[in-house]
Amino acid sequence: MSAERRKKGIWIGLALAPLLLSGGCVLAQAASSPAGDAAAASAAATPSAAGSKLAGQGTVLDRIVAVVDEDVVLESDVDEEQRFAAFQPLTEPEGTFTRVRAVERLINRDLILQQLKIQPQAPVTDKEVDEQLLQLRKDIPACKVEHCETDAGWQQFLAKHGFTVDELWGRWKQRIEVLRFIEQRFRQGIRISPEEIKSYYEQTLLPQYNSRKVKAPKLEAVSDRIQEVLLQQQVGNLLSDWLKSLRAQGTVRIVGQDEASAQ
Repeated sequence: MSAERRKKGIWIGLALAPLLLSGGCVLAQAASSPAGDAAAASAAATPSAAGSKLAGQGTVLDRIVAVVDEDVVLESDVDEEQRFAAFQPLTEPEGTFTRVRAVERLINRDLILQQLKIQPQAPVTDKEVDEQLLQLRKDIPACKVEHCETDAGWQQFLAKHGFTVDELWGRWKQRIEVLRFIEQRFRQGIRISPEEIKSYYEQTLLPQYNSRKVKAPKLEAVSDRIQEVLLQQQVGNLLSDWLKSLRAQGTVRIVGQDEASAQ
């Protein structure tokens, strides 16, 4: 995740005082003092050495779980990614999106975002994001109970999963950017037939709605989204090989819980 995105609060939802990344953890000073300021400045210059000095003075707020080139993936990112799965019920049925998968997805997304800087594409418009989110409010099975067709119901559903309207908007825009990049790079030659879309609708989507005892949207209303899901499945192997090559070219390190605690 880039520094710019972190400043905007898209990736880290922590409204906190200045933080210090050190030794696999994010630490907050208990109190401000000249000595504390000096220690923080020293820590910024030599994080590994300063981490042990400040660990006893601060409270652990976050942990680094992976490093992707110059970017870091934090525990709060993983938590947010797992919560975000609630807005992708077609690809991540409830209860199936594990922490391990969340970490892998964040690493892969970071690699793709780095490639987007090198190979920029046409920007995603606000209108595209608004239209997709409006349709999303109608498509999520759990949203039927929350009455997401109303602004109040939608905000309640967002709050239940730890998002504000603006936070989800930013995440969804980035999702469109990533999927569009994948589609443009890998979709050529792949065709999703109407029969495949209908089969997914009947065998996968309808049972999800039936299990919740809510009325499912008509096939034509969700066919584009089903096509997106099937497209992702089709390009999965190609994307996996490409991401492996990106990892080989750069530096990706997953920090284990024991390693982070020891630092």
